[in-house]
This record gives sequence, structure tokens and C-alpha cells, in this order.
Amino acid sequence: MRSIQRRLSLGLAGALLLVGLILAQASLWAFDRGLRSYLQEDLRDEAQGLLAALVRGPAGLQLDERRLDPSFQRQFSGHYFRIDFEDRSWRSRSLWDRELLRPDGPGMQAELGDGPHGQRLLVYRADYRRYGENLSISVAQDYAPVLRSFRRMQWLGLGMGGAALLLILIAQRYTVRRALRPLERVRQQIAQLQQGQRSELDTEVPEELEPLVAQTNRLLAHTEDTLKRSRNALGNLGHALKTPLAVLTSLAGRDELAAHPALRASLREQLAQIEQRLSRELGRARLAGEALPGARFDCAQELPGLFATLAMIHDRGLSLDWQAPPGLMLPWDREDLLELLGNLLDNACKWAERRVRLSIEEGAEGYRLCVDDDGPGIDAERREAVLGRGTRLDEQVAGHGLGLGIVRDIVEAWSGRIELQDSPLGGLRVAVRLPRR
Repeated sequence: MRSIQRRLSLGLAGALLLVGLILAQASLWAFDRGLRSYLQEDLRDEAQGLLAALVRGPAGLQLDERRLDPSFQRQFSGHYFRIDFEDRSWRSRSLWDRELLRPDGPGMQAELGDGPHGQRLLVYRADYRRYGENLSISVAQDYAPVLRSFRRMQWLGLGMGGAALLLILIAQRYTVRRALRPLERVRQQIAQLQQGQRSELDTEVPEELEPLVAQTNRLLAHTEDTLKRSRNALGNLGHALKTPLAVLTSLAGRDELAAHPALRASLREQLAQIEQRLSRELGRARLAGEALPGARFDCAQELPGLFATLAMIHDRGLSLDWQAPPGLMLPWDREDLLELLGNLLDNACKWAERRVRLSIEEGAEGYRLCVDDDGPGIDAERREAVLGRGTRLDEQVAGHGLGLGIVRDIVEAWSGRIELQDSPLGGLRVAVRLPRR
């Protein structure tokens, strides 16, 4: 969501900035062209006024200064003229000791000319014939004040444009955040689905999101239905195969095979392995099919019943206790976690002398489940072999009947790991680390 907001903000800011610069520059250019056209008319009038001020005198043509604009008499006033004849030229007193370059052709010059003291001049030239003599009149006006005003307008426009852009971005961010708020709620609900806090998405969403939410809920319902059918099919398959296996086991124990003890032992061993492998693979298939997002395990609700059952099974005065953070919900299937903890605690109860303890901790990376007992434990050099894949632990470690096969399968299915350690109680600690889902 934040990346979408960032991209929208950057895109809008870039577009507004580009459009604003283009419009501002175009407006200044249009205003400049219009102002130059307006001043061109003034310069043409000044040139015609200078032409009217040319009178015939005793020595020929002369300029009647009484008809001149006073600005032509004031030094560096910003208003200048130059009159060129075939053999001579006159210039205004306002130029003082400076020169005004004569334009190459009549009309308004496209480029600004250089004036005294850094002035920038608009120059207009007109050609006339007066009293039988050809002449050209060039008049100029300082355009630097207008350029400074343009620059001030540019800075003012940039400041106002920047403030407007900031306000627009704030309004856009607020609008986009409000528009994306339903998507954020849907994202949070999907996270809750993954954590097992809900089983479907809320249907009260904006009209644009209704198809997405409806399709997601249909997919969840279809997944749950498919998983239930798969589990039922696996259960039926298990029950269907257990009966023939039981019959075969019974046949293997008949008196007809008493004369062949080696054959009877081989049959029983093979049938036991088939039954064990069948149970193992059915369990793995059931774990692999665990895809319900609403699965979760409430420690405060489930553990007291589990410990009460263990106390009845192992009725020999054991001290059974557990500790977990208040309100902790483990995001895994209830039946699988009961099976995992039930196996670990049952094994611990078998070999404990007086005490068994379960502790569940939640960390940044996941969860840690520890089952401790004060029994004989397992030698450190033999623990690696105990956790070897495909080995039966109760046969490998003499006198220590740890049935951790299904536990190992469950932990591997959840991408976790299991470790055997020394327990603070003096016996064995089975530590299971499970990553966050």
C-alpha cells in the first residue's frame, strides 16, 4: 500500500510540476510577446514625433528640441534615439557619451540591444524621407525593469506553485489513503486468515472489491471442502487396509505355520512394517493436505484437557505442569498439535520419575516448545542417531521408548526442527522450534 501511495504521489508531483513549468513559461512568453507588441506602437509614435521635430532651418535640417520628450534630454533615462542621414548622424542627449548601434533593418529588432549601465534596450527603426533627404530614425527603450519584473513573477509563481503542489499532494495522499483503506482492511483480514484468527473475509466492502472478496471466500470454502473430502478418503483408506492387515496377521499366527517358525517370523515382521509404513504415509499425506487458513490452537483452552488425560493415563503421582503466554494462539491445526504434544508428553511421562513440564515461548522468528522430564535421559553422543530419518527410536535406544516418529513428520511438515538436549530437571528435554507461518 505504501509503495502504491508513493508511486501515485511521485507521479502526480512530476506531472503537476511539468505542467506547471510549461504553463508558467508559456504564460510569461505570451505576456512578453504582447508587451513588446504594445511597446512597439509606442516606439513607432516616438519615431514619428522625432520626424515631426525635424524642421528646416538656416543651415538646413535641424531638430526642434521644444518638440522632444524630456526623457530624451535626461542622462541615461532609458529613452534614446539616433537619427542617421547619408552623411551624418544625430543622437539623443540622454545617451551622453555612449553609442546606440543602428539596427540592420527597419522594424522592431528581435534581440535586445545593449544600453548604458547594463540596460537592455528594445530598439525600433523606421526609414523616412524628409525635405528631399533620406534618413532613418532609431528609437530605444530600456526593457530591463520589465525583465526584473518577470523574474520576480517567476519566483513568486514558483513559490505559489510549490505551495499549491504541496497542498495538492497532501490532499491527494489523504484521498488515496481513504480510497485504499478498504484494500488495507482486506490485507489485514488475509493476514488474520493466515494466522488462524478468521475463516473467511468480510463481505461488507466497497462495490469494486466485492468480486475479489466473493471469489476469495469461494476459494476458501472450496479448499476446506476439498481438504475434508481428502481427509475422509484417507481415513476410509486406512480403515479399509487395516482390516485385511489384521486378517493377514491373524493368519500368520495360525498353527499351520508352527512348523515353519522362520516363515512365521518373516511374515509377522513384514506385516508389521507394512502397517507402520501405512500409518506413517497416511499421517504425512494428512499433514501435507493441511491448507486451511483458519486453523489454530488455543493453548489456554486445549492444554488443561490434554494434561488431565495424561494424569489419568499415568496415574502414579507425577507432577504435570505447563506454562504459555496468556492468550497465546498457535497458528496450526488443533488435531496435529494435540498429536505432537500428546506424543512428546506421553513419552516424557513414561520415563519421568516425578515431574514433567511443558513450556511454550513466542519469539520474533517463531515458537519454541520444550518438554522436560526428570528421567534417565539420552546420552549426548546417541541423540543424533535417535533423530535419524526412518529409524524407530524405541528400538534404537534401549530402555527409552521414545515414539517420536510422527512428531518428526509433523515438525518437518511445518518447516521446523527438533532437538534433544539436557533438561534443567535432570532428564531429557525435547525442544521443538517452529517458524511463523
